[in-house]
Amino acid sequence: MGCTRLHARAAQVAREEPSLPREARDLRPQRTARPRRYLMCPPAHFKVTYSINPWMDPEKPVDLPLALAQWEDLRDRYRSLGHTVELLDPRSDLPDMVFAANGATVIDSRVLGARFAYPERAAEAEVHLDWFRAHGFAPVHEPAHINEGEGDFAVTASYLLAGRGFRSSPLSHDEAQEFFGRPVIGLDLIDPRYYHLDTALCVLDDDADEIMYYPPAFSPGSRAVLSRLFPHALIAEEPDAAALGLNAVSDGHHVLLPQGAVGLFDPLRARGYEPIAMDLGELLKGGGSVKCCTQELRS
Repeated sequence: MGCTRLHARAAQVAREEPSLPREARDLRPQRTARPRRYLMCPPAHFKVTYSINPWMDPEKPVDLPLALAQWEDLRDRYRSLGHTVELLDPRSDLPDMVFAANGATVIDSRVLGARFAYPERAAEAEVHLDWFRAHGFAPVHEPAHINEGEGDFAVTASYLLAGRGFRSSPLSHDEAQEFFGRPVIGLDLIDPRYYHLDTALCVLDDDADEIMYYPPAFSPGSRAVLSRLFPHALIAEEPDAAALGLNAVSDGHHVLLPQGAVGLFDPLRARGYEPIAMDLGELLKGGGSVKCCTQELRS
């Protein structure tokens, strides 16, 4: 199937109601969107000139105008849904700043900054901290241990899920638990394609501990923990995970996710969510999609 036809099919699937009897549709849970506040950074200087994850290939050029248009579509979609989008000024020497989720984790206006694993992104951490200080967030904590923000931290109603294995240090988990006062659940990532937790797991409802995830991205012990804590989670299949379908953002009702993850649309609808297909194909060349571009400011 050609690229144009694939995109058209993804858009069609995203619009269609699931092929369920009316009785089944009527029994779906009623979901409520909650207004969110997000921090995003335009990809004004986005390019792939180095490789720090399996998705990045410097031999594949980036169409910068297209990347910007795709990012603007995501930003505008958030605003159309009633969410607030704050903007972080991009820097020409930091091409990955578009992946704003990696810059910090914010809970109850408390900011745990990032400390990046690779020198190519290290300077992004201070840019984020400066933004939070200038916008009245407190306290703002500069971490002692490597963590890459919401790339590896996911907030549910009961837990702070924390990925490790490729980027974030296990020592950052204790640091986060002490700072936020929330129980941290460490999860081991074992597939380099899913180098951050937000590429393998998405929180669907942070008021009800509902998630979706891809089990093979995790170690056997971590899979057992997830199964025990989230027995009713939506389980993603390999094609949807490989489309970075779990790099998604939910407001409790609407789920914005990569358009290629067509196998997730009907299961989400069956649970009462409204999937919204987004095309961020140019940004996928850097190893990120919807969630990577979106840091949530929980105040």
